Amino acid sequence: MTYSSLSAYKQQILHDFNNRQNYENEFHKRAATRLVDLANLQPGQQVLDVATGTGLAAIAAAQIVGSTGRVLGTDFALGMLQQAQQKIAALGLTNIMFEQADADEQEFQESQFDAILCSSAIAYLTDTPTLLCRWYNALKPGGVVAFSCLAETSPTASVLFRAVVQKYGITIPNPNELLGTPDRCCQILGMIGFKEIEITTEQLGFYLQDAEVAWTGNAKSAFGLQDAKWSQEQLERCKQEYFTEVNKAATKEGYWNDITMFFVTARKLSAIASPLSTFGTIHDE
Repeated sequence: MTYSSLSAYKQQILHDFNNRQNYENEFHKRAATRLVDLANLQPGQQVLDVATGTGLAAIAAAQIVGSTGRVLGTDFALGMLQQAQQKIAALGLTNIMFEQADADEQEFQESQFDAILCSSAIAYLTDTPTLLCRWYNALKPGGVVAFSCLAETSPTASVLFRAVVQKYGITIPNPNELLGTPDRCCQILGMIGFKEIEITTEQLGFYLQDAEVAWTGNAKSAFGLQDAKWSQEQLERCKQEYFTEVNKAATKEGYWNDITMFFVTARKLSAIASPLSTFGTIHDE
């Protein structure tokens, strides 16, 4: 995979993730642990973790499936995979391997995996319905897909960022729009053929104390200002307006950065299983 052969959007993603020094924050750890828990993995299973990052979900899965199971973690950010590889070496895990791969281009054998995971990354993929079809085919009968995604209204610090920069002539699409409601998740999965769809909604938000951190994280992300042809003066003016809006909405505890996350699981039923309703169960926790 060469950098020059990738689209500008994917180059932005690579640059973003290859340069992240604090990926393993509390948010990503909690999200990965919860997703693996809800996937209900079993010893001996074959598991794929798409866009594995530093391997948070993959390593948790490997510890569950044990020596008779196998976990494959894939990502196209080599910087992330190098961190993941260091972790499994330190842990002495032998039932897990990592490969560099673009999730949008991955092809799989039919009925290859018992479970396919994607933690906090599905919004970065360019053709989610097509990928979910591929994952469906790659699952064994009875296999589970488990992914996490954000409500279209989250994180509020990012929603506010996009609203402010739009005043300055730049429209940034909402990356969470496609799967941004439980009904949309159910509809897309149901159309593909998944059954036993369950969605657990959890709040992973926090009070933001430093607007500078929020600005930098949004501006430098793949959904940020890389394409903005702004002068330093324009950039600073927009930044200060963002700070003003954050401060206006803040309380004494800080700015509440709502992060409503959906943990979604769905199954590829075996041919002999009784058909169930396309639409699944939605849990609020």
